[in-house]
Amino acid sequence: MGLADLGKIDEVIHGRMRLGIMVYLADVETADFTELKTVLEATQGNLSVHLKKLEEAGYVAIDKSFKDNKPLTRITLTGEGRSAFATYLEALGRLIGDKG
Repeated sequence: MGLADLGKIDEVIHGRMRLGIMVYLADVETADFTELKTVLEATQGNLSVHLKKLEEAGYVAIDKSFKDNKPLTRITLTGEGRSAFATYLEALGRLIGDKG
């Protein structure tokens, strides 16, 4: 893969915050909103915008419920999201090349 193939990098994932979300969810599968906000050091509004973009792409599922009368938002990496993330990592690896 050379620079001509740079367009194969998934722009939905490639943004810093969305990449952080995908990396975290790839490890834990499901996280609540507050957990993501804390680990990514994000504001509530910024995280919401990026989660919405990932949800629209089908990469995450967002479940809103209540626990002890408090809102609980859980975010889960979908199968499509896991596949897209694997493809993204492969494309990035080919772009960078094996330097080892």
